[in-house]
Amino acid sequence: MAIRHYLDHNATSPLRPQARAAMILALDQFGNPSSIHAEGRAARGLIEEARAQVASLVGASPANVVFTSGGTEAAALALTPDFIKAGQKADHLLLCATEHPCMLSGHRFPAEHTQNVKVRPDGRIDLDHLMALLAGLSGTRPMTRPMLALQLANNETGVLQPVNEAAELIAQAGGITICDAVQAAGRIAVNWKALGVDALILSAHKFGGPKGAGALIYDTKTMDIGSKLIRGGGQEKGQRAGTENVTGLVGFGAAAQAALADLSVEPQRLLNLRQHCEQGLKELAPDLIVFGEAAPRLPNTLAFAIPGLTAETLLIALDLAGISISSGSACSSGKVQASHVLRAMGIAADLAKGALRISMGWSTTQADIEGLCAAMQKVLIKVRSRRPIVAA
Repeated sequence: MAIRHYLDHNATSPLRPQARAAMILALDQFGNPSSIHAEGRAARGLIEEARAQVASLVGASPANVVFTSGGTEAAALALTPDFIKAGQKADHLLLCATEHPCMLSGHRFPAEHTQNVKVRPDGRIDLDHLMALLAGLSGTRPMTRPMLALQLANNETGVLQPVNEAAELIAQAGGITICDAVQAAGRIAVNWKALGVDALILSAHKFGGPKGAGALIYDTKTMDIGSKLIRGGGQEKGQRAGTENVTGLVGFGAAAQAALADLSVEPQRLLNLRQHCEQGLKELAPDLIVFGEAAPRLPNTLAFAIPGLTAETLLIALDLAGISISSGSACSSGKVQASHVLRAMGIAADLAKGALRISMGWSTTQADIEGLCAAMQKVLIKVRSRRPIVAA
């Protein structure tokens, strides 16, 4: 079998061996975690251990972790006017223009109560525009209470947002900040209290856990979601009904524990790999443009384009050469299409058509980067040889 180099961790990360081992053992705990007999209590114990492990990854209390089927469900649960803080509902949703598609839908907010916040050319939220929107809302009667949805790290460009500053503005307006930390958790240190946000969204498969496990983290003692998304039994303290995915949650917890243990070295290791990758690609294509280059970025993400080349052409050629990368979000029906993130950043349409994303993770090695650069060199020679010659 030919060697492949997987560099699409922002879409999904391979299952960590610690998660795999924990999940295999959990398969023997067949009891329903809501049952009070020994088998049920054993399953419940595994879930609560996983809850504590996930909480530790982001500096939260286990009591504040509500498990879901993933980041999208957590977003659907949180983005509702019935998310109550200090006895008040949020009635107007503000969305950063570069949010993940699962946030941009607005979920249970009506379209007329939803507005987008602009981003600057570097991909970071325009705080002046946010303040202007908040000033406009403050004049409404009865007073509007805003909710802001803001990624900590963008899934396409890796750009890190000034979450603290934005959350402070929302707090001053008496609102709620929901932070999508799906791409950041496990790759950089994340502390939900230090961020100053009211709720945090996580997804296991982005840092080596299984698909189908996620969490919404918020202070369950002072906040409440009045209208639950999934109703039924009293699981997850009544916040999310349905028998828990014990095996998946165990894998989630084990991956969180492993990621936390690696945080002292992993960010710098990933940054070194990214810088080596970027340098190698720029040597092959000096006109290469890095998106979000002027902004702080995740250490694992490199989004770029080579003028004159389309993403689809390069993706297919690289895939045939054993390289797995992407053209952006994996949550857009699997098609190569224009990026709303780059459009919001003001990137020209022709350049945006060539956007590619390389994303690294716990399993990425120097050999993967060298394999990518070697394959890219061959692909560029082949692609450029097919370009028509323009007469002088």
